[in-house]
Amino acid sequence: MSEKKQERSLSIVPSHIGQITESQHDAIFGEITREGPNYRSVGWLGTCALMLKTQIGLGVLSIPSAFDALGVVPGVICLCAIAGITSWSNYIIGVFKIHHRDVYGIDDVGGLLLGRPGRIFFGGAFILWWTFVAGSGMLSMSIGLNAVSDHAVCTAVYVAISAIVACALGSIQTLGRISSLAWVGLGGIITAIMIVTIAVGIQDHPAAVPDNAVWVPDYKIVGSPSFIDAIVAVSTLVFAYAGTPAFFSIVAEMREPQYYNRALSLCQTIMTCFYIAIGVVIYYYCGSYVSSPALGSAGPVVKKVSYGFALPGLLVSTLLFIHITAKYILVHILKGSRHLASNTVTHWVLWLSCTIGVALVAYVIASAIPVFSDLVALVGALLGTPMCFQPMGGMWLYDNWKHGNVGRSRRWTAMVCWCIFIILTGTFLMIAGTYGSVVNIIDSYRESGGTAAWSCVDNSAS
Repeated sequence: MSEKKQERSLSIVPSHIGQITESQHDAIFGEITREGPNYRSVGWLGTCALMLKTQIGLGVLSIPSAFDALGVVPGVICLCAIAGITSWSNYIIGVFKIHHRDVYGIDDVGGLLLGRPGRIFFGGAFILWWTFVAGSGMLSMSIGLNAVSDHAVCTAVYVAISAIVACALGSIQTLGRISSLAWVGLGGIITAIMIVTIAVGIQDHPAAVPDNAVWVPDYKIVGSPSFIDAIVAVSTLVFAYAGTPAFFSIVAEMREPQYYNRALSLCQTIMTCFYIAIGVVIYYYCGSYVSSPALGSAGPVVKKVSYGFALPGLLVSTLLFIHITAKYILVHILKGSRHLASNTVTHWVLWLSCTIGVALVAYVIASAIPVFSDLVALVGALLGTPMCFQPMGGMWLYDNWKHGNVGRSRRWTAMVCWCIFIILTGTFLMIAGTYGSVVNIIDSYRESGGTAAWSCVDNSAS
């Protein structure tokens, strides 16, 4: 870059309301002007909302059932441990982004750490992981639509409707514009879960208890699960914090990246307190009769009301998964081209092709694959876990290993040990979680032979 252009890039910045005064040069998106989409318009509060919404959504609905497997005390300890590790991982993303401003996605990290094989593996894992999660979001929306409508139409139709609406809203060009929807979705999912939490607290017994049975609280302080049940429960808790790889895309569109840690701290604090509160309370009052998803734990009436509030949250989660995956593909196709940050025909054709393509694949996955929840757990363990743990340990080592040649301080040694621990822990959870998911898939096939593709059966019954 010439000296004159570099000076212009540093001196001309977005105003406090996120509008481009003339142009702004970005290491990823290139020259951002008023004539094109403003990819640097997300404020720190909007960043916090996006962070929360990539995490509080599908995973939180299974936390009480994870506590049922592990017991309350081990469940809370595991949750806090995972929260601490993923918070550190998310922090490292911000630090690494400052040192390497041209890094947009986790595939760029894989390229730095492992060369071309690492770039291909992590890039493919990122796309596959978020596409499967988008499909899971569509399936969750169909459950909600069935619940509030008393299964008015075929479930396959609801999945298709979910895919179309999520794709349309996911095609909004920038995260800055989507951040307002994130607040709406966040409010909806939190309200829904709070309704269920209050309802189970004031009811005489869980809704799933048979009418002729005597209800005796059967919550477990410390559970005694099998290895398979325990590792699947831990994988469920990891899934609740598995928005980590999306943070690369979020920080890339921040208006003021220096406030990343502020948004991250607020996000992780709110989320962890919320997870612990609803997990403990719902499990305490429901015990082994807790439903998964948890919104069905308080009976049909409360279930219908809670899903009514949850649907906007599930929709925003799904459109975010579609948007982030499609944006990732678009950036890698158009990076270095003027079409990336301009409203040209090429830009719009490729952008809509990406969003529609991701939504279509997610729809097919949601509709066609038997025992879908087990397959999502399998992909989450195999691909989601290694994107939240191992790369972040490698990122710190990549930037700081050279300092050991100058002087190995106690802090440096401790951090090296910590990174090795993170890498080994992530690898163990990946292998064990994959094994547990495979066993669950086999057991599901033995019991029912799988789930029919494009089924019309009511999937909200629990």
